[in-house]
Amino acid sequence: MTQNAHVVVATDHFTDDLNMLLGELGFRVDVIFPADSPSTAIVSGHGVRLRLESAATPRPVLLHLLTDQPGERVTLPGGSVIEPRPVATAYSLPDNRPSLVISHDTGESGVGRAGMRYRDLIPDRWGGRFIASHITIPDGGPVPDYVHFHKIRFQLIFVKSGWVKVAYEDQGEPFVLQRGDCVIQPPEIRHRVLESSTGLEVIEIGCPAEHETIADWSLPLPTGIGDPQRTWGGQRFVRHIAEGARYQPWRIRGWEYRDSGIGSATAGLAGVRVARPTGPVDDGWIAHDTEFSQLVVLRGATMFHSDGGDSVRLSDGGSAAIPGGLRYRLTDPTDDCELLDVTMPAAFVYSA
Repeated sequence: MTQNAHVVVATDHFTDDLNMLLGELGFRVDVIFPADSPSTAIVSGHGVRLRLESAATPRPVLLHLLTDQPGERVTLPGGSVIEPRPVATAYSLPDNRPSLVISHDTGESGVGRAGMRYRDLIPDRWGGRFIASHITIPDGGPVPDYVHFHKIRFQLIFVKSGWVKVAYEDQGEPFVLQRGDCVIQPPEIRHRVLESSTGLEVIEIGCPAEHETIADWSLPLPTGIGDPQRTWGGQRFVRHIAEGARYQPWRIRGWEYRDSGIGSATAGLAGVRVARPTGPVDDGWIAHDTEFSQLVVLRGATMFHSDGGDSVRLSDGGSAAIPGGLRYRLTDPTDDCELLDVTMPAAFVYSA
């Protein structure tokens, strides 16, 4: 049975390296030998164990020390580098570089974390500011996930098809999200995917595009606490249930939408809605002053027209990421058409 582990550091400056580790860098000796002329030492500190070995050919390492105190990187005489890094790195928010991005579901996807398959809906990521993914789990059953969290500004999980069982920090017992349901994952809320149906499809939208996913092995879920008013980064957790939700007129006449409540939970940062046609559709041009806007076809189809661009038919799984100020219109939706409508901010000005 494995008892412990250490990183081997071969050095041609054994004594000098050992003295610096024990003195300036705060390590301590666990093992050292031979006593009369030491050439091997196991030292520990800061959550790591190093096996320092005297060798003619050095094999230096780079070691990050996670700390809340700034400091200078230190190079040991044998070449190994000890570099302080902040304990918690905040996400970086790149400049927004919006472009009209049309995506169609061709069935192609790549394998991502925990065996899930990902299709990128915004390949240019708008300069790295936003990411939108169509995620599928072909085989149902337990999901090899673990408790984790994300350093992120905004993150939406919307179930397009099938169901998924999930657990969230301080949100009671695990629950099942069905088709049409969604949750917002506030910054750094701990969560875990437990189980899914065969053919689960999820739309995930996040900001920024590149963000850290960090495992938390210390917190089991569920926590046994239900606190719907708790906030993370100024945002509340929201679980929107599609069944029985109330509809109201959408921004395009002839359509209606149900609101997820994410706008109020994020203090207006983002809005998430599901829209459907109700009758004759107004085919006039509209534009809005959003930082981000994306339409994803959840079922059925509609024509999408952009001012000065091509007209395309968006069918099931298709999407359009729409820059602020770009005029567009929707025509000829099928009777069963449903659109996921995500904007940042939740409230905005739109015009003809």
